[in-house]
Amino acid sequence: MKYLFILLISSLPVFSFAQQVVDTVVTPSGKMLIFADRSWKMLVETDLDEAVLDDSHFDGILNENVHNYIANESGLNFVQTWDNEICFTSNRSNDLSKLQDTIWLCVDGDLSNKFVSPNTGIITSRYGYRKGRYHNGIDIAFNVTDTIRAAWSGKVRYSKYNNGGYGNLVVIRHENGLETFYAHMSRLLVDPNQDVQAGDVIGIGGNTGRSFGPHLHFEVRFYDAPINPEEMIDFASSQVKDPNLFVHKGLFRPGAKPSDYYETHDHTSDVAAVARKSVASKKYYRVRSGDTLSKIAARNNMTIAQLCKLNGIRQNATLQIGRSLRTK
Repeated sequence: MKYLFILLISSLPVFSFAQQVVDTVVTPSGKMLIFADRSWKMLVETDLDEAVLDDSHFDGILNENVHNYIANESGLNFVQTWDNEICFTSNRSNDLSKLQDTIWLCVDGDLSNKFVSPNTGIITSRYGYRKGRYHNGIDIAFNVTDTIRAAWSGKVRYSKYNNGGYGNLVVIRHENGLETFYAHMSRLLVDPNQDVQAGDVIGIGGNTGRSFGPHLHFEVRFYDAPINPEEMIDFASSQVKDPNLFVHKGLFRPGAKPSDYYETHDHTSDVAAVARKSVASKKYYRVRSGDTLSKIAARNNMTIAQLCKLNGIRQNATLQIGRSLRTK
């Protein structure tokens, strides 16, 4: 899959603005930041071919190996779609507590997947049980004009006002299989389907939605199930605790605290590193419009019977567009 990157650039560093941002204005040339002293800077998108920007056929899958396991190999048949209008896109029947294996994800790799802290403010509320309900992320306090940055590289799935309490919300789906939520912002500086790099400015801090003071509500989710961000991120140092995140069903217990899982387990012996194994030993084909079992079998030099046996389906099965079929 080819990735299309839209870089936000200005004459000031992306990671900090020398002055306070008080407003944003959409102009024919792009989005403009207005500073407290009435000066301004443009956020200019790189020149792109309009044909490349057509995402009408994008299915939302950025990590093929992880999705093939979650949707097919695990037997759980979890679903996760791509939708710019709703903040949760997984099937309501998805239950990560049924996950049997442990999945390896990279949360701090090369420059294309390097973690950047969304903001360096003070944590005022942590993940867990709070005021009669579960708080599914952490709250970071800051000034309302502070900039908010993408934690990892990925693609913006949602960027709009959310009536469910999030206020101005950005949701980014990442190439490592996670999604991150950035809520209560005063301004949104990215658009749905836009590609972002880790550290790109995606919005301005605020107090919108169900919020009682300026702060960023930050969540990390895996197929819509929230994970305690402090399982993987040390917010005091603005770094990840370990470049490898081992996703297991214990991470999804309600109100989970940061665990000692990293220190007490030898991952080299007991972890089923699904993402790694899938690359070497298995091959998949995603069903497209007009496909039949006979066409798919012929394309992959196999019989219909072999294809059906490998995927546990009948020869008269209805093929759903977007489904991944194992061919090796």
